[in-house]
Amino acid sequence: MKNKRTASRDRGDSDKERNRKPRPRRTANKKISIFAEGIEPEAMNQFNSAMENDFALAGALLPDAHTGYTLPIGGVVGTDSVILPSWVGYDIGCGMCAINTGLSSERLIPFTDLIYRKIYEQIPTGFNHHAHAADWDCSHLENTDVVQRLLHQKGLKQLGTLGSGNHFIELGFDEVDRVWIIVHSGSRGLGHDLASHYMKLASRSAKAREGHFGFEVNTGKGQDYISDMNFCLAYALENRKRMIDTILDIIARTVPDQPLAQIDKDGLINRNHNHAEFRHGMWIHRKGATQAEKGMLGIIPGNMRDGSFVVEGVGNPDSLWSSSHGAGRVMGRRRAREILSIDQFRKTMTGIKAKITPGTLDESPFAYKDIFQVMHSQTSMIKILHHIKPILNIKA
Repeated sequence: MKNKRTASRDRGDSDKERNRKPRPRRTANKKISIFAEGIEPEAMNQFNSAMENDFALAGALLPDAHTGYTLPIGGVVGTDSVILPSWVGYDIGCGMCAINTGLSSERLIPFTDLIYRKIYEQIPTGFNHHAHAADWDCSHLENTDVVQRLLHQKGLKQLGTLGSGNHFIELGFDEVDRVWIIVHSGSRGLGHDLASHYMKLASRSAKAREGHFGFEVNTGKGQDYISDMNFCLAYALENRKRMIDTILDIIARTVPDQPLAQIDKDGLINRNHNHAEFRHGMWIHRKGATQAEKGMLGIIPGNMRDGSFVVEGVGNPDSLWSSSHGAGRVMGRRRAREILSIDQFRKTMTGIKAKITPGTLDESPFAYKDIFQVMHSQTSMIKILHHIKPILNIKA
């Protein structure tokens, strides 16, 4: 691996290099923008708590904001020189990829059931993984020995796999009947274990992983986290690209006269929504937020029924150059399984090939905010280019 680093905890940082302890400060002089409506008190408390830290310079709560771990999902915070693993989250690099196949829905729909079955056969979902380690040349990517250990323990077998929760694969069509492939997934167990490792280091506790604990970016631990976070961003992209390649191959082998050569892979859109980066003079942490610089393409998913949106960023500084990463939940997974009806779920998904079972009830459209209202509330952040309506949806 390029410039392979040794994890800071193994070499012993000086007092100067240790993570900064947060010092409370009033938020009166900080730039704060709230775009979310009807936000739950706990999510608001999480955001306010984050902004009270002296290193927090500016913050935004996006229209899909809801309670998360430490920082709300849909929260964006800029800091001066501190990077916080808990503000990026467990699924480092989780995000969206989309590609236009050029195929009409009319040609694809007769093969929906067969494509649906083949995707489940060829792409592991949930906690499943491939039987053998993938061959991936990542020698140009800087990382630490912690990444090396996790990569060979599980990461290479999980490349090209979907995961669980709200991760999905979707085939849908746009306003001119072109079929798109959309994939939502992240850095799998590699990212989760790496995040846990750095949260422990930042908090100096094996138990209290979460909280407003961070590293000075110019210290050993800070540089280690940044390089390993960036590795996870590359891993997550490679993961999504491999799934898309598998699906393109399935389509080519299933739909007559649909050669792969006709598909423009250079048109792939990739945008992650769990990361931190230095831009606009600060370290911008996005926890479930889509980067939306001026002219930047992105994908904002809604739910299993209403599909996804291909968007272009406006570059709004008030939202810290970000937009929502989805619709946002209106109820937790346990609550959704307790009160939502499987019959209502099945009825609302009529015409869409998807897994409608008690195991996916927590992903019912009724567990989420109205995506159309969410999109309407962020016209100052993005403009909609395409609305992709689902034909089939794959979940664990």
